[in-house]
Amino acid sequence: MATAKSFDGIGIANLPNQRHKIVAKCGAHFTLMVVGESGLGKTTLINTLFSTELSPPKSYNRRHNKQLDKLTEVEIIKAELEEKQFKVKLTVIDTPGFGDYVNNRDSWTPIVDFIDDQHEAYMCQEQQPERTEKSDLRVHACLYFIRPTGHTLKPLDIEIMKRLGTRVNLIPVIAKADTLTQNDLFVFKQRIREVINAQGIRIYQPPIETDDETSADHARVLVDAMPFSIIGSTEDVQTTDGRIVKGREYLWGVAEVENENHCDFKKLRSLLIRTHMLDLITTSEDLHYENYRQQQMETRKFGEPKAKKLNNPKFKEEEEQLRKRFTEQVKAEESRFRQWEQHLIAERDRLNKDLEMAHSAIKQLEAELDNLQVGYGRGSTRR
Repeated sequence: MATAKSFDGIGIANLPNQRHKIVAKCGAHFTLMVVGESGLGKTTLINTLFSTELSPPKSYNRRHNKQLDKLTEVEIIKAELEEKQFKVKLTVIDTPGFGDYVNNRDSWTPIVDFIDDQHEAYMCQEQQPERTEKSDLRVHACLYFIRPTGHTLKPLDIEIMKRLGTRVNLIPVIAKADTLTQNDLFVFKQRIREVINAQGIRIYQPPIETDDETSADHARVLVDAMPFSIIGSTEDVQTTDGRIVKGREYLWGVAEVENENHCDFKKLRSLLIRTHMLDLITTSEDLHYENYRQQQMETRKFGEPKAKKLNNPKFKEEEEQLRKRFTEQVKAEESRFRQWEQHLIAERDRLNKDLEMAHSAIKQLEAELDNLQVGYGRGSTRR
């Protein structure tokens, strides 16, 4: 390997500085998705994370009207943030309606379809002759909100997290952590981790840099903190020692958003914005998008449109389950029809026997009547 002999080198060490200038000039584009049941503080947390009102509070009347449709929606919120002359184009994908019904079967379908559709749209744009202005809504991170029950993950949580983990950088968070004691929260986290490992759910793992001990220690702290316990609040409250902080005020005191003894908000913000935003973007592009592109290119020709849901190989298992369920229902109906038919035949035979017995009784009565009439005729002749 050739080594520069000059003491100052030839300048290749300045490449990171060049890269920094390019990123600083162009800015960044980050897409964040939030998934969870209503009332877990998704909107509040987003506004707290970015210190601005990106999304207004949800209208419960509108939410009730939407619940009548029993649909999970997908709402797109766009904003441009600037800090020290560096700009980030932020896109937040909200999913109101998820998990709000008695029967939540397939409520995750619009969410999963949206993620796949963004990969598909980007792949189609890459195949066009002109690619100067590409629209990119590929999701870089997905915050999944877990209700603070203190027990474990629900079947709905497990199902949606399994599907999301293979498509996007999944980051589980425990919402409204101030409703649990520190001991209950610790046990709850342990149970969630056990379920995640047992069910094979893929969640985002921050890379641990072996050459930078400080960064490696920080990454390990973030890994150990998952799922993050979160308190969201945009309100300023005063603590007992006179400080003004973001938090929630209770009779027993103040739950501080940025106090690491109260919740993991600072760790989550660090992961999403300060230390791993670029890795989240890179992982989405190099791993999740490439996996989708490879699967699609293996199952269809170049330029061919996306196969319909039921014809796509990844839906064969679901199609087979539907066919099996239909076959079982048909067999059950046929069995019920045969039982009904046998019942009708048995009833017909019973009625025929009763009818034959009735005919026999009538014939016997007619014969007895004839005998009586003959006997009466003979008696009259003798007289």
